[in-house]
Amino acid sequence: MLPQLPPEPLKCGRFTLTFERPLVMGILNVTPDSFSDGGRYVDPGEALRRAEQMLLDGADIVDIGGESTRPGAPPVPLAEELERVIPLVERLRGANVPLSIDTYKPDVMRHALAAGADMINDVWGLRMPGAIEAVRASDCGLCVMHMLGEPQTMQVGTPDYTDVVGEVRAFLTARVAELEAAGVARARISVDPGFGFGKTMIEHNYALLAHLRDTAPRVPQGAAPYPVLAGMSRKSMLGALVNRPAAERIAASVAAAVCAAERGAAMIRVHDVAQTVDALKIWAAVREAAHSQATPA
Repeated sequence: MLPQLPPEPLKCGRFTLTFERPLVMGILNVTPDSFSDGGRYVDPGEALRRAEQMLLDGADIVDIGGESTRPGAPPVPLAEELERVIPLVERLRGANVPLSIDTYKPDVMRHALAAGADMINDVWGLRMPGAIEAVRASDCGLCVMHMLGEPQTMQVGTPDYTDVVGEVRAFLTARVAELEAAGVARARISVDPGFGFGKTMIEHNYALLAHLRDTAPRVPQGAAPYPVLAGMSRKSMLGALVNRPAAERIAASVAAAVCAAERGAAMIRVHDVAQTVDALKIWAAVREAAHSQATPA
């Protein structure tokens, strides 16, 4: 078997991200109702302090979200979302770290990019009318996520898949093809299988984790794969196994992050930055030792 190539470098606004190791994306939810930390960072001062702490803890990217996408979350008016996220982008612009905006609204994308954001992380996969037009002329990075349904309804009933890995890959392949046909450079695109987004069966989520590399669009032999972002931090797919509330799923989240790294994740989106960074250092050391060990005669 040929060795797995590292993912394609990602053009991300002011930065070009390379993936000799998985990058840690710190979650900064400036919302009152996110499933794990809702309300903790609504105050701008608290949000700024949280961002600064994540950077001290080793975050490579800060992902700012002004609207919860937890199951059943109500939509937030445009003006309110802008009020939550744009001042933070402006304040953090000088921190020399890529700033990602977790939004599906084209108007938020435009305002955030104008304020200095480097990446758009869209749970809708750039499907909203006007979304591609909002990002096409910029040089921001894009994360295209798979979601079956929408946040208000995605967990209603039992979302049905015949082949969850293949269906997620087919969706992401179609989205990437549309972006590239619209003139978005491949070097700006990453993908996310969307753990927990329209995937209520625990088997669906763990199948995606087990076959994480296979969720990305296929590339020609010898070409570098699309970067894959994995976001499982504190989610119910972990709670279903460890039987702990979201705030007590740190160890489970770190374990999931290491599993994702082992399966080729380029970026790992987490609440618990310091713990994840530490765990990935150990994982990387073991991986390096395994690769450098001479084969016995």
